[in-house]
Amino acid sequence: MSQAGEMLDELPLPPYVTAEDVGFAVQAITVHAPEQWPSGLLCRNDHAPHPCRLHRWGQRVLAQRGLTDTETTALLAHYQSSAVRR
Repeated sequence: MSQAGEMLDELPLPPYVTAEDVGFAVQAITVHAPEQWPSGLLCRNDHAPHPCRLHRWGQRVLAQRGLTDTETTALLAHYQSSAVRR
């Protein structure tokens, strides 16, 4: 697929990333996590090839906010550990 076609498939980013957008991004990444199937690595939620559109959107939002890979990993771990306690 051409690069222009790939861009049309992507969900748009917010013009500026708020704390609420970060929360939505973390939830998108967590819910749309990879899961191994006989046919390959698929999204746990919608069974699209991983990473699906929402997972990619979440990653792009966090990157636009300026989070490094290490910070993103820590944020996701904190979210998942606090979700267990709820």
